[in-house]
Amino acid sequence: MRIAAGHLAAATLTAATACSNSSQPVHAKVPATAEASTRPSDIFKPLLQQTLPNAKGKTFTSAVVDFPPNARALPHRHGQAFVYAYVLEGTVRSKLDDKPVTTYHQGENWVEQPGAHHVLTENTSRTEPAKLLVVFVSNTGDKLKVDDPKS
Repeated sequence: MRIAAGHLAAATLTAATACSNSSQPVHAKVPATAEASTRPSDIFKPLLQQTLPNAKGKTFTSAVVDFPPNARALPHRHGQAFVYAYVLEGTVRSKLDDKPVTTYHQGENWVEQPGAHHVLTENTSRTEPAKLLVVFVSNTGDKLKVDDPKS
């Protein structure tokens, strides 16, 4: 299963890099927040955004999310998007909804169901960066990440 997921992640990253001249340019970055001033935050780097021709109203987006040392993302949601995350580098700690905190190492992956609340996402290292490949299948036009700093 991990091998198949690894191949999927590598193929997605390769395809996204090779096909970055999609019909919809992607230039968004996740803005810094007040909490980010005390602890580094994640950096969202879109790779490819493409409407799905065989799934009306749906868009495929791939991105790399960099986590500098000791970085933590604010609690957030991805709306009604289905999300796949693959650890390209480092180690990331994650908590979804009321599930237990899980630590993912390079080569490991997880999925987030539509509507999931991502309560915790952080780089476990104070000295080394971490990096994720994240793939979204979302409703066309929806925001991919909505911070929820009050939770």
